Amino acid sequence: MSNLDFLTRRFILIFAPRYERLVKPTNINFKDLILFEDDDFIVINKPPFISTLEDRVDSVNILTLAREVEPDPQVCHRLDKDTSGALAIAKNPEAYRHLSIQYENREVTKTYHAVSDGVHHFENKLMDAAIAKLSDGTVKISREGKPAQTYFTSIRNYKAYTLIKCNPITGRMHQIRIHLTLLKAPITGDETYGGKPFYVSSVKRNFHLKKMTDEQPLMKRMALHAFSLEFALLSEKKIAVEAPYPKDFKALIKQLEDNLR
Repeated sequence: MSNLDFLTRRFILIFAPRYERLVKPTNINFKDLILFEDDDFIVINKPPFISTLEDRVDSVNILTLAREVEPDPQVCHRLDKDTSGALAIAKNPEAYRHLSIQYENREVTKTYHAVSDGVHHFENKLMDAAIAKLSDGTVKISREGKPAQTYFTSIRNYKAYTLIKCNPITGRMHQIRIHLTLLKAPITGDETYGGKPFYVSSVKRNFHLKKMTDEQPLMKRMALHAFSLEFALLSEKKIAVEAPYPKDFKALIKQLEDNLR
């Protein structure tokens, strides 16, 4: 074993579990996440670093938390573990079918906000590129994949970064992420698809660290947030629910705003 391999393994064994504890949400009160609620649906502001559905790795997930307040909740769509934002939960089977049909018919309006590396000027830019799943849990652009369409509009340009509104029409895994990479605008912090971690020093002049310290990324995840969700209730009344940015996303935007020039 080389010295580099030894050090890498030592880091994983010693520091990785500590890092997981630092970023993993704890003591979540499900009711504090609720943005909208009626007799049939709950829309929450999902925190980052928590899975939507049950998995073998983490005992805490959105579905488990929802069961603490509802007897038979069903999550109507999924957000990646690192993605924050608006997530709809049905309280009963009828509500679940009602919203599932809207998703199937592409009648749900989903809006995401992403910060991407580089300065980009998108104006309702359509990315129409099929996506195929890979065995390692990632995706690639492939003609043999499933159809996928996303619209992109630049909201604001910063120094070497862009805040982008993303409207996926289809709902493929990692769709926004791979489509932005195809546009040469990978999501900041999304190292799986070519994004780079955000360091304050990349935008702030005269940035200095304390001696014997290494600069850490401002966000411990990719800069992607499910900003809003619009769909019809069982009464056919349409609602639009917006999810405020979480602390880490707000901190990123603040640094970009404070260091425009």
